[in-house]
Amino acid sequence: MSATSYDEYEGLNRLALDRAGQAEAFDVIGERYDDAFPHKEGQLASGAWLAGALPAGSRILDAGCGTGVPSARQLSDAGHRVVGIDLSPSMVKLARDNVPDAEFHRLDIADLRGGRLGGRGSFDGIAAFFSLLMLPRAEIPYALGLLHDLLRPDGLLALSMVEGDVDDFTIPFLGTSVRVSGYLRDDLRRVVGDAGFEVLGEDAYAYAPSSTDVPPEIQLFLHLRRV
Repeated sequence: MSATSYDEYEGLNRLALDRAGQAEAFDVIGERYDDAFPHKEGQLASGAWLAGALPAGSRILDAGCGTGVPSARQLSDAGHRVVGIDLSPSMVKLARDNVPDAEFHRLDIADLRGGRLGGRGSFDGIAAFFSLLMLPRAEIPYALGLLHDLLRPDGLLALSMVEGDVDDFTIPFLGTSVRVSGYLRDDLRRVVGDAGFEVLGEDAYAYAPSSTDVPPEIQLFLHLRRV
């Protein structure tokens, strides 16, 4: 799959409209996101793997950076050149304040297909923590294909999703609502394999967010290599 294949996604023309509600929800949530998720052991462990597996000074994309905490900060503190993107203006502002040594842009992942931050092989590593789950299932393979092409050969991807057989399902979240998708773990392995990734490692964590009405969830963390 190549980056240009995103143009074949049948929902491409609806992206701006479909994303508007998601971005507005996270604008409303703002700093409360980190308050609701104070314990991020899985994300920190996966970020530590990515930070340690790449040479110092590697260029890393944080796709769906949120507030920049913990991942962009963790990767930047490890001596890497971090570029973060997020749809929410509030999240981008918080990330810039929280991680001044990194670079942040208000962009949709689909915007990267035009070479906005560099073309094929622009990044040594990518972190996509709970960002692809905000997409409809039909779009996720195209997003993975784009991330694959943005990586250099043998580049690394730290990916996390919530395990569940759901597609673009609306859930209440911190006083607003968001739409999420998920896979059962065998299906997720198949999807990333089809996108051209080898699974190097996998972890699962049971997690119950604080101060939210979302029930406990199983978080899946995959350590992937572009092949």
